[in-house]
Amino acid sequence: MLIAKKYNNENIALICALFAYGNVKAIIKLLESLDFSLLEASDEVIVKELSSHYYRFQNSQDITALFIVLKRLKQIDSIENIFYEGYKKEENVLDGLWNFITVIQELYLRKSRGYKFLIGSVPKKLNSAGTYKRYLMFLRWMVRSDEIDLGLWSKIDKKDLLMPLDTHTFKVSQKLGLLKRKTYDMKAVVELTETLKKFDKSDPIKYDFALYRLGQEKII
Repeated sequence: MLIAKKYNNENIALICALFAYGNVKAIIKLLESLDFSLLEASDEVIVKELSSHYYRFQNSQDITALFIVLKRLKQIDSIENIFYEGYKKEENVLDGLWNFITVIQELYLRKSRGYKFLIGSVPKKLNSAGTYKRYLMFLRWMVRSDEIDLGLWSKIDKKDLLMPLDTHTFKVSQKLGLLKRKTYDMKAVVELTETLKKFDKSDPIKYDFALYRLGQEKII
């Protein structure tokens, strides 16, 4: 998040969010090693400069693919506009996310497991969908504006955001009686978000950080 705040750029923030899994120190080490100016470079330069980079499930080709697809995306439209195209009809952020994933899959075809893990895929049914935590965290950064979140976007309403559910928040929410579902998936995300709307329907995921810290610090 600190690196995303430093640059205040939706493309760089998305890279930060997509690599936000695993050990925090390892995440920061990777992100600090990346030259984000490569998002303006040629494909050949991107391939050359990222040839020695890797992170957990992603090899250098996977990281290169992400930079190239985001560079190509910038030449077409903003990430916000692409999300908005899917979101605007029903004001559903998942429709926006599915549209975004579809667009980037079409811009750069790569079928490695590492790349698929990084960018995700459109689920056949919502019932079979994971939590998409990294993307929902990115949306929180972009849409909400406070001392934590960046607030770079204006087209998506924060009332429509969904909880970026990680395992800490999942367990704490169950213990607090905010979440009944036992499975860590998108249905749990939707259920928890609906519960939090009872406290503030205009900004339900403002409670994300507090719930996360309760779990992280093992207070509950």
